[in-house]
Amino acid sequence: MAFDGVVISNIVRDMRERLIGGRIYKIYQPEADELNIVVKNQGTTFRVMLNSSASLPLVYFLDENKSNPMKAPSFCMLLRKHVGNGRITDVRQPDFERIIELTIEHLDDMGDVCQKKLVIELMGKYSNIIFTDSEGKIIDSIKRIGSNISSVREVLPGREYVLPPNDKYNPLLLTEDIFKNEVLEKPLSIVKAIFSSITGISKEMAEEICYEAGVDGNFSTDSLAENNKDVLWKVFSSFVEKINSGRYEPCIVYNKDIPIAFSAMYLRMYEDLSVVKFDDVSEVLSNFYAQKDVYSRMHQKSTDLRKVLSSLVERTSKKYDILLKQLKDVEKRDKYRLYGELLQAYGHEIKEGDESITVINYYDGNEITIPLDGMLTAANNANKYFDKYNKMKRTYEASLTLVKECKQTLDQLLLLQNSIEIAGSEADINEIRQEMTLAGFLKEKKSDNKGKQEKSNPLHFVSSDGFHMYVGKNNLQNDRLTFKTAGPKDLWFHAKEMPGSHVIVKLEGADDVPDNTYEEAARLAAYYSTGKTSPKVEIDYTRRGNLKKPPESNPGYVIYHTNYSMVALPDISGIEMIKD
Repeated sequence: MAFDGVVISNIVRDMRERLIGGRIYKIYQPEADELNIVVKNQGTTFRVMLNSSASLPLVYFLDENKSNPMKAPSFCMLLRKHVGNGRITDVRQPDFERIIELTIEHLDDMGDVCQKKLVIELMGKYSNIIFTDSEGKIIDSIKRIGSNISSVREVLPGREYVLPPNDKYNPLLLTEDIFKNEVLEKPLSIVKAIFSSITGISKEMAEEICYEAGVDGNFSTDSLAENNKDVLWKVFSSFVEKINSGRYEPCIVYNKDIPIAFSAMYLRMYEDLSVVKFDDVSEVLSNFYAQKDVYSRMHQKSTDLRKVLSSLVERTSKKYDILLKQLKDVEKRDKYRLYGELLQAYGHEIKEGDESITVINYYDGNEITIPLDGMLTAANNANKYFDKYNKMKRTYEASLTLVKECKQTLDQLLLLQNSIEIAGSEADINEIRQEMTLAGFLKEKKSDNKGKQEKSNPLHFVSSDGFHMYVGKNNLQNDRLTFKTAGPKDLWFHAKEMPGSHVIVKLEGADDVPDNTYEEAARLAAYYSTGKTSPKVEIDYTRRGNLKKPPESNPGYVIYHTNYSMVALPDISGIEMIKD
């Protein structure tokens, strides 16, 4: 569902109720395109996220602070200088656009009262956060847009701020005559005629209006009878009346527990699915976009790593297949050794010029025919086969070592790919990048950031019996979790003979854990492995004290000889996750 003008109007209504009259307490910039503003008002602290991401522009109230960089970016410092401790005097949505305008009152250097405006434009790839003075002159913006980027509108310090061009109708001012005789007269489908003509109305909201009016929105406007237009106007008017009176009905649509749509108005067209109502639109947005936002940002930050890994996995897989083929080809080496031994035993029976000889294999008593080179003696034929055997034996031994090394490299690459999929923070991505650099998969780059990097923590779960369970998100973390966090008596779980995360169950002084905890820890190990898509996964488990790490082995690699095994489903539903 689009973050449309209807949703923004709901957000603006909440912001007016909560922020007007409040003081700006803190301003953060956790991402290059995002601001977090903390406002104290009515004895309460409110946190607002203003996100101008091209892929996911959002504004909503946060429940808790987000992590922030050690050094604030210049745009954040500018806002702190001008409007830190400023008072919010107005919040508005100009012409029902996907724009939120905050008016902030503050004292200048001379102690005089001044006004500034913070304009948040939520328009896909054109999204921006713009800071202006009271006269509408741009002081700066989170994204500077010059003439080389946009020939329509420059967003640069010193320029006059103007609203983005718009030739649509404001739904709050739309008349019945214009709706029926202009909007519904466009030679388009009914849905497209509505959302392409009216500001802030998304395609999905237009579909909902058509659904409630009982018309097929995919039909052309030519198919509409006058009574259809009357019903469409009546439904549209009821939407506008709800917006004007603030009677929003925020909801999320679920399909088998998967959120597929959201809106500030109840969506009756999805009533065959699960439509869950919420009291607060920020709660809707937080729930709906939390995972999507993390995935989007992590995917963007790890794009280069994904490309490198994809190429390396493909190349290493091909190499591994070739080595396996070579290994299979030299499996017949013992046949040549046997030929040589039999020729030594039966060489006296060979006549000059013979091209083969049939003899009894004294190992199994069966007849065997041995090809011969008629130009060579029996002894030379035997030596020829012994030479072949010795050469293939050396090839086999070398290939066996190469196959083992290649398999370890391939497993490490596959686990790195799996680690990227479960990465939940920039710190996780940084550790994956570090491991790839240490392994020689990436060239080491000199970093300008000499500050202390954020620590990456393992996933934290609690079993139904109350035992704490930890899951490593990458190989470096697996090593730390297993050999530093876990004690010798703690339990260790891992998918058998496949790349996966280390899972540690902390016993905290207990001698053992109940069967339910064993089963839940095994499910975690199955889910966080490359066997995640399999119906069942075999899991090895043992005491951590039974593990050993060979010298100079890859991160995350361990060996053990004492273990038990069980089969688990790669399903973690119902297991409580703790956000550390």
